[in-house]
Amino acid sequence: MKPEVLQAEAREEADRGPVPLSQVSLLGIGSAVPERRLTNADLERLVDTSDEWIRTRTGIGERRILAQGQVTSDLGADAARRALEKSGMAPEEVEVVLVATATPDQPVPCTAAYVQEKIGARNAMGFDVDAGCTGFLYALQVGRALVASGAYANALVIGADALSLLTDYQSRETCVLFGDGAGAVVLGREGGLARLTDMQLGLDGRGAPMIEVPAGGTVKPTSPETVEAREHYLRMNGREVFRFAVDKLSSLARDLCARNGLELGDIDLIVPHQANGRILDAAAAELEVTPERMYSNLEKYGNTSAASIPLALDEALKEGRVRPGDRVILAAFGAGLAWGGALVEFERE
Repeated sequence: MKPEVLQAEAREEADRGPVPLSQVSLLGIGSAVPERRLTNADLERLVDTSDEWIRTRTGIGERRILAQGQVTSDLGADAARRALEKSGMAPEEVEVVLVATATPDQPVPCTAAYVQEKIGARNAMGFDVDAGCTGFLYALQVGRALVASGAYANALVIGADALSLLTDYQSRETCVLFGDGAGAVVLGREGGLARLTDMQLGLDGRGAPMIEVPAGGTVKPTSPETVEAREHYLRMNGREVFRFAVDKLSSLARDLCARNGLELGDIDLIVPHQANGRILDAAAAELEVTPERMYSNLEKYGNTSAASIPLALDEALKEGRVRPGDRVILAAFGAGLAWGGALVEFERE
């Protein structure tokens, strides 16, 4: 082999050596939602509710719902294409595709396989991550570690969910909450929009029954009885989830600041999981931050599960709520009970 070829391969190998996790960067971000809207007025025709009741208790005005024939990977692929376009990366350059979802296209294979094929990322490996509404941050940490290790040069991390398919539209308590959507980010080792300075994840399986779909797995395989009992829909203990969510959103923000020598006043924006308006208001009060520093697009989309944070972050950037040099905290909680947070520092101009 020619010396210049060996030298080029040696340089490439050196470029792929391990780096600190804090050097992994967010290169591009994109999001996608279905066109179909499900408004509060639509829900008034399904259950005993009203626009005022829904807005007062959740802060939601409408949500987006998959069209007939549309699937989770369609949304994930649309968000991925937009993130890749903004990063300037071609699909065939992608080395890892990670899809965080609780609503896969099929039980087998992984939804990442369908996204990979739809966007043309033919050189990538990939798999799914299921941590409910915290799934995107779990997948983000996995992608961050893979890139920092030097094993892969980049990672495409997608949060995509269609919780409308797990929603019981006979239940007033849950059917008002959920919508469908996707968000995606491209991770690399230099440049880009922002650095993923720090991340913190956790899980407490003792709370697993608080948010669950009881049937369809090995505990309760699908049967006529489970279908009749409506056990394939999402159920949750709203009161306990509320307490858990407020505690975790506030403690994550404080812990990430403390770990990085910051005060809450040093944080320009908090982008939380968009679960419920009351949860966000209570967390803001607990942290003593103004509503302007707690981003929400809940009114337009409802709870989109793993899509929630990348969708919200993408919109915050488009709206000018995030500027060069800003520090942003991402924080999520969800089924498991899982939680996660990230400190993102945007590059200065």
